[in-house]
Amino acid sequence: MALLKDKAIQAMLLGDWKNATSLNKALIKEDPKDIDALNRLAYAFTILGKIQDAKSTYRKVLKIDILNQIAIRNIKKLTDLGPKRISKSLSPVKGVNNIFLEETGKTKIISLVNTAQPRIIALLTTGQPVVIATKRSKIFVQDQNKQYLGVLPDDVGRRLIKLIKGGNRYTACIKSATEHNVCVFVKETKRVSKYRNQPSFPQTADQDLALSKDNRVKIKNYKDFGEEDDDHPYLLDEES
Repeated sequence: MALLKDKAIQAMLLGDWKNATSLNKALIKEDPKDIDALNRLAYAFTILGKIQDAKSTYRKVLKIDILNQIAIRNIKKLTDLGPKRISKSLSPVKGVNNIFLEETGKTKIISLVNTAQPRIIALLTTGQPVVIATKRSKIFVQDQNKQYLGVLPDDVGRRLIKLIKGGNRYTACIKSATEHNVCVFVKETKRVSKYRNQPSFPQTADQDLALSKDNRVKIKNYKDFGEEDDDHPYLLDEES
């Protein structure tokens, strides 16, 4: 059972939704009250566009646990958004393994801070492109519909802001997303000549790009930006 569960989770992380569906069904066959497997199956159905199957599966969760917040949120989301908006929000990516090829100094997997609400995170898929943008000395991450997802940690964000202003360019996509944790894969796509000897993601920040503790500025409560209404997402001023 443990091995089957690991395979089911791995299939979802890789964006292999058909396999994830089969594996989670197998887990449910072994234990019809496996709430985690039921929620994963419902999510896979959602990605595959099988909205009625997803709703039906979430209802099975609620018959077992009437207060299960994942099922409650997602049934509401599926009902409120409707098929067209759900389809627009979801962008499953095939062959995502090739996206995450790491290059020393040029790529980094980064956990976002102050992430958006779980109902927004639940729509993210592995390999989904995201937008990085700067505002008030921070780097924000949005989906392609300008929906706020989270912020890069200060140490990485400050460095990238200086490199971006100097001419470097970057792309980013979702590496993994759970209810309380979102990881993005950031890749340097252009390095200008003046930074040719300065990797974007060194193990130790270069002295000329580091900021002293005295110059660090804290901006409070970024979680508030994740609480915006779906129809009025927080928009950014500058995009890389």
